[in-house]
Amino acid sequence: MGKIEQISMKKQKEHTESKSPLERLRECVGLTQEELCRRCGIPLRTYARWVAGDGISRPTIPQIKALCRELGISIEELPDDFGPLERSPNPE
Repeated sequence: MGKIEQISMKKQKEHTESKSPLERLRECVGLTQEELCRRCGIPLRTYARWVAGDGISRPTIPQIKALCRELGISIEELPDDFGPLERSPNPE
């Protein structure tokens, strides 16, 4: 594998690792942000703030129920934090 491919794979891995857990769930079920928001009654601007980690996510109970239904998960599987995962410092 060439150096360019290695760099590309590293960047893709870093992007995936830093992606919001809610975004990863949404992508797994094949919905766009707009589709998920429409089905769950969540304003797109609100959803965008949640997955960006802007402030504390405070979904309503009906929104939580809708998210679980549309994502095909139980409430226990819904992430506690919707924002991007913070990368822990490298222990090396």
